[in-house]
Amino acid sequence: MEYKDYYQALGVPKTASADEIKKAYRKLVRKYHPDVSKEADADKKTKELNEAYGVLGDAEKRAAYDALGNSGQYRAGQEFRPPPDWGDMGGMGGGMGNGPGGFDSDFFADLFANIGGGRGRRGRPSQQRGEDSHASLEIDLADAYHGASRTVSIRLQEQDAHGRTVTRERTLDVNIPQGITAGQQLRLSGQGHPGFGGAPAGDLYLEIRFRANPRYRIEGRDVYETVPVAPWEAALGAEIDVPTPSGRVTVTVPPKSQGGRKLRLKGRGIPPSRAQAQSGAPGGDLYLMLELVLPPADTERARQLYETMARELHFNPRAGMGA
Repeated sequence: MEYKDYYQALGVPKTASADEIKKAYRKLVRKYHPDVSKEADADKKTKELNEAYGVLGDAEKRAAYDALGNSGQYRAGQEFRPPPDWGDMGGMGGGMGNGPGGFDSDFFADLFANIGGGRGRRGRPSQQRGEDSHASLEIDLADAYHGASRTVSIRLQEQDAHGRTVTRERTLDVNIPQGITAGQQLRLSGQGHPGFGGAPAGDLYLEIRFRANPRYRIEGRDVYETVPVAPWEAALGAEIDVPTPSGRVTVTVPPKSQGGRKLRLKGRGIPPSRAQAQSGAPGGDLYLMLELVLPPADTERARQLYETMARELHFNPRAGMGA
């Protein structure tokens, strides 16, 4: 059996703080979550991350693990056997049983087997709250504008009847509040890993992502929408109707507009949450990005019009380049 370097697994130094360890774990577990990862060994990698965090995320387990590692006789990949006096090291007592994820790991079990009366592989703590779970949830931009209720199926890691960590699909009802933005997390109480000994389950945190849409680009609460306009609308100016996430609006295209021009609609971006609205916080803005679209020269009349413009307008779009 090989010694495992849990710090290496999480990509943190041995001097990392508890917050740094938690941040590293959350970042990696999202990266390798089966819902989003394309890695062939995503399930295995996620189990390794859960095991590493199950030790380093617990102050007592980390202290015992560090006491062994600081002896200098073990490195990642080396043969591991707990020393004869391991059960007495550091005066570590109860609560050192199998990890909250029910890790199917000989190294983890043997690491803590002799601590607290030999309850590592053969027993568990009397009570321990379940670990929190993390996953991502894709929503439409309209959900952030209006709020929504969704029934979603998410693959989550759970513990089976034998205490092993398995990946199962779970169907959940999720309320998406108005004003939510990318990167925010929805907390579903009691939907994380199950607890031990009657202790409550952990929570599930769903990180919000917006479903890709070629019409929109989102930055915080500001929304950028691409709006096609005809050459004469841009050159002469026009009143145009534009569908937006908050409803259809009529906007004025100023004369002599060019492609890429931004028209700002104040407060038409993602609205504030209800709590933010009560405190007077503003919503984001909506920026309409003008995109020139040329009519096709697919008829004889259309070709004649283009030929007339070519003869009479004397327009060189590359004049600014010295051409």
